[in-house]
Amino acid sequence: MAAEADGRRGVRGVLADVALDVPVIVGLSGGADSLALAACAAFVAGRDGREVRAVVVDHRLQEDSATVAARAAEQVAGLGLPASVVAVEVGGPGGPEAAARSARREALLGAAGPDGVVLLGHTRDDQAETVLLGLGRGSGPRSLAGMRRVDGPWRRPFLGLRRADTEAVCRAQSLTWWEDPHNSDPAYRRVRVRREALPLLDDVLAGGVVDALARTADQLRDDADLLDELAAEVVDPDVPTLAALPPALRSRALRRLALEAGADASATGAGHVAALARLVTAYDGQERIELPGGVSCSRRGTSLLFAPTPVAG
Repeated sequence: MAAEADGRRGVRGVLADVALDVPVIVGLSGGADSLALAACAAFVAGRDGREVRAVVVDHRLQEDSATVAARAAEQVAGLGLPASVVAVEVGGPGGPEAAARSARREALLGAAGPDGVVLLGHTRDDQAETVLLGLGRGSGPRSLAGMRRVDGPWRRPFLGLRRADTEAVCRAQSLTWWEDPHNSDPAYRRVRVRREALPLLDDVLAGGVVDALARTADQLRDDADLLDELAAEVVDPDVPTLAALPPALRSRALRRLALEAGADASATGAGHVAALARLVTAYDGQERIELPGGVSCSRRGTSLLFAPTPVAG
């Protein structure tokens, strides 16, 4: 079956730099994407002698979450892949989606250990949705570059597969997947992009939108990586140095400085970086720039000073 073969090749591809004795964790939700990933990973583990196991993160946000998690683990165990369930507490800044994602990532990294890697079931459809959401937010080329296939411990072997492919793999393996009700709730922007915006674009543009958006991400990622490398060569930049840089490099150097000072990477957007750039190119005595993560930046002479944001008392 073509989808299974492609999935197995994808798993082997993202593990090409990983030694056989390094722990590999499959992030399992019980949905079609992660079940298909577990099936492909189980095949690769058996053939290659890898240490692979699945971890189901139970966010405990729905009444039957424990049942869903247990059923997913049971099905994966039937494939010969050891599986366990980890229950987490979801809370913190950024709304329920961001909090659940943070709790899930922490649990998966904890299961993998300091040297392990985690396989995630994101598909080409997920990549297209990510790019379109980034475009709508005006988040800049790094956001439009989408998700990486290999990103440190995170490995996404299915970015070349469509969602329909993962369902086909599940049917071939007699796996029954769970439909998360959140994935059909229009209160979530990603759901509306998936169910309304992308089908409409596909109709207007005569098809191929998902593949086109994914290709765009690949191209922009190469460009963004090069610009990030060039910006990283700007060491200890003062205002004159930053002012002399092309805007594309200046914005990246400023973002790097902000993150190194402790700004929240997930919340620091193009607007924050533009405000930092105005301290360099259009300074007229403006006050400090406050950044997500409790960090602020101000200009003193020819220097930018990053410091904790003062707390009003």
